[in-house]
Amino acid sequence: MDENYICITAEESGERIDALLARTLPSLSRSQVQKLLEQGMVTLNGRELKKNFRCSAGEGYEVILPEPAELPLIPQNIPLDVVYEDEDLIVVNKARGLVVHPAPGHPDGTLVNALLWHCGNSLSGIGGQRRPGIVHRIDKDTSGLLIVAKNDFAHQGLSAQLADHSLCREYEALVRGNFKQDSGTVDKPIGRHPIDRKRMAVTEKNAKPAVTHWQLLASYRGYSHILCRLETGRTHQIRVHMASIGHPLLGDFTYGAPSPEKGLEGQCLHARRLRFVHPRTGEHILLETDLPAYFMDVLARLGPKI
Repeated sequence: MDENYICITAEESGERIDALLARTLPSLSRSQVQKLLEQGMVTLNGRELKKNFRCSAGEGYEVILPEPAELPLIPQNIPLDVVYEDEDLIVVNKARGLVVHPAPGHPDGTLVNALLWHCGNSLSGIGGQRRPGIVHRIDKDTSGLLIVAKNDFAHQGLSAQLADHSLCREYEALVRGNFKQDSGTVDKPIGRHPIDRKRMAVTEKNAKPAVTHWQLLASYRGYSHILCRLETGRTHQIRVHMASIGHPLLGDFTYGAPSPEKGLEGQCLHARRLRFVHPRTGEHILLETDLPAYFMDVLARLGPKI
């Protein structure tokens, strides 16, 4: 089957076809789905469908997706805080607000553009044209350590450690509310939100296992400073998991407060430590970075510990 040709089955009756496809194809907006329908790219048993077509449970709809438009990546002289670097990999301390790789709305000015300037052509091609060398990602408003592979050998070795959970990632976060316990584990599957395609959610539908271990570092009146260790690496995992237990991250508009808190417009989350085995030398490497200024400023505003 052509890689741009997919089949989607309706699970419930009565839903509009454009809504179904926008919900199940997170890479496309509803308006983009409607354009596909107008172009005759969505069919049922060979019959082209209109955007207001109502689905029936069990029907399979054939969708031809457009070829993705690849934009050339331009090296850009964006300052990088390099924590570790050798011929195989580079670890950077990503600044808050820096997008990792080009995406809709962020065609350049990303970490990838900066890496291309810094590393030249020595980045693994496994991540594809838009994500060269990127082994794992962190959100735009999350700061901290991120590892990038300079060649395919290193990329494969680091990806294997991600898969078997031996590449350890520890984050520090500020969350709303106070805990009754000093530590705990959130073991809840995460998948795309059933209604809002830009969000993730704890759900059993089209979800993957997700495990976050957390430890209390300090308590303030109405807030807590915690350490989170990821056992898995789902999109927005810490943000979704902590919100699911009633402790959304401070400043997180998507999963927490509807307005700025303590001067923050974005989650207070920092990737503090990385532990991994060097894919070529076998050396055990531990890297750590200080809490950034924005994080320390918020801590100062929280008042005395309790």
